[in-house]
Amino acid sequence: MAGARNGILMFKAGGPTWLELAQQGLSSTRRGYDLLAPKFDRTPFMTPPELVEQTLAVAGGLPVATALDVCCGTGVGLAALRPHVGRRLVGIDVSEPMLAQAGQRVRGPGVELIPGDALEMTFDREFDLAVSFGAFGHIPSCDEPEFARRVFRSLRPGGRFIFLSGSKPKRTSPVYWFARGYNAVTRVRNALRDPPFVMYYLTFLLPDVKYVLQGQGFSVSVVEDALEGYPGAAVVIATRPSG
Repeated sequence: MAGARNGILMFKAGGPTWLELAQQGLSSTRRGYDLLAPKFDRTPFMTPPELVEQTLAVAGGLPVATALDVCCGTGVGLAALRPHVGRRLVGIDVSEPMLAQAGQRVRGPGVELIPGDALEMTFDREFDLAVSFGAFGHIPSCDEPEFARRVFRSLRPGGRFIFLSGSKPKRTSPVYWFARGYNAVTRVRNALRDPPFVMYYLTFLLPDVKYVLQGQGFSVSVVEDALEGYPGAAVVIATRPSG
């Protein structure tokens, strides 16, 4: 989990109060992140910049001319990509306040911040590289094939989709039980209240994610235990075949 070590969630000074987190959780997914955006980078839900930088270093293949950050949030991934992208760097996110925060972090020629749903992207062979960090919990498992199809379509032949995954934690792990408990509470909340707040842990995990990606045409390689300080993290490199 982003921002967590050894299963312990760590909030920074000036982060949201428990009341604000409750208000977020009782809102729709989009509205919840609209409310959280000004304080998001002071929560444990932000993907640490060093984690993104390590992922890009392990995957290699930089620099590129064009890149897309799917569900870019406040722009941590965009900031890491910025020195390695020569012509066009695009971030897309459903929350405009989150994009506004990203705009404070990353700006300049060639940078585009686009409000939109990842499941409705219409990019067509436009990018050499796509990434996504910390967003897969917002994609219901039934929509994962469509998400992969949209990313595949956005890439040029030979383009790569890079992200972090891992295997399901052991049942003896505190992380496993925290995630299961959170997911159970969220399912009950969504059964009782509309619109739903879609955020679940233990999603887009190996080996299942490989089959989802391969089903949409990707070839997939995985670098396991590659990140210092993050045991079990795996860098997934999904490539749209050149043919």
